[in-house]
Amino acid sequence: MIIALKWIYKLKLDEYGDVLKNKAWLVAKGYRQEGGIDFEESFATVAHIEAICIFIANAASKNMTVYQMDVKMAFLNGELKEKVYVSQPEGFVDPNHPTHVYRL
Repeated sequence: MIIALKWIYKLKLDEYGDVLKNKAWLVAKGYRQEGGIDFEESFATVAHIEAICIFIANAASKNMTVYQMDVKMAFLNGELKEKVYVSQPEGFVDPNHPTHVYRL
């Protein structure tokens, strides 16, 4: 399976409309996969609000400290069961090998 890549660009502006940061993400076009052909089921784990309330209440009753964090690299080191390839992203295509792909 070969998945295409796409660059996403975003500007972070201040209250006056001046640029604070330029942001860029390289994302996979997974939406172009076809069901039953080139992908398996996947699930995003999301906690229900009731579970979060119970967790916080339990921690408060035991006088525990609760920390919040954002994990941006959750799937960075995940293991793939099948061979997955991605195309060269636009703007970074090797002119000597324009049809080469990268294996994840």
